[in-house]
Amino acid sequence: MKSIKQLGDISNRTALVTGGAGYLGYTICETLAECGVRVIIVDNNISAAENCVKKLNSKFDNQHFFISCDLSKKESIDKVVDFAVLHFDSLDILINCASLVGTSDIKGWTTKFDLQEYSTFEKALSINLTSVFYLIQQCQNLMEKSNTPSIINIGSIYGFSGQKLSMYEDSNYLTPAAYSASKGGVIQLTKYLASILSPQIRVNCISPGGIENNHDKKFINKYKAFTPLNRMANREDLKGAIHFFSSDLSSYITGQNLIVDGGWSL
Repeated sequence: MKSIKQLGDISNRTALVTGGAGYLGYTICETLAECGVRVIIVDNNISAAENCVKKLNSKFDNQHFFISCDLSKKESIDKVVDFAVLHFDSLDILINCASLVGTSDIKGWTTKFDLQEYSTFEKALSINLTSVFYLIQQCQNLMEKSNTPSIINIGSIYGFSGQKLSMYEDSNYLTPAAYSASKGGVIQLTKYLASILSPQIRVNCISPGGIENNHDKKFINKYKAFTPLNRMANREDLKGAIHFFSSDLSSYITGQNLIVDGGWSL
């Protein structure tokens, strides 16, 4: 029987993380690298991603990598898969973190519902949901060569819960319809793929609550009022969940959506 330490050991595994240079994405990459995992950052922000790789390589063992990708384009995703196949014999961990989020400065995005634009809705679904489907599909063969393959999709509380409109009173901000719709799709896609890809590959989802990132103090206070733990999340709150689903600690868990929201959705 393996010990807890053995079950939690993910050293020398290889992980691919989309959106790995982002606010949450880099924390995910840092968590994996600290545990001895080789990390491939996939991001469209070249300068930020290169800086992230430099930090990982200077702080942790193993060599870490970056490949540029526009997840709204099929051919760009193909290049990511080609890179992984060329450089690695297998892929142990795939984390789909990239998405258009509420802070994205795009026309017709974080605005009133009647002002949210068709083209922006389509783009959000392409990045947040369609790319998840396609990347997993194309990485399936490489992941099946691993002894411990695990896919982790990043959802959201708004993928299964409605808006609490009182949090947005006196604010120009509103979570976009496309964000909620796409994250709901990610959660259901997780369940679908957990069935389709079993028993070889486990597929799970993590749905964070709001993560504090220079939010207005009034909004933070309103958010806290709905949250039993009386605060917004910070990035470190996701580290345990990432390690858990990446390791053999969760070897008998698939198709689940782990909600990390401080009780917000109770």
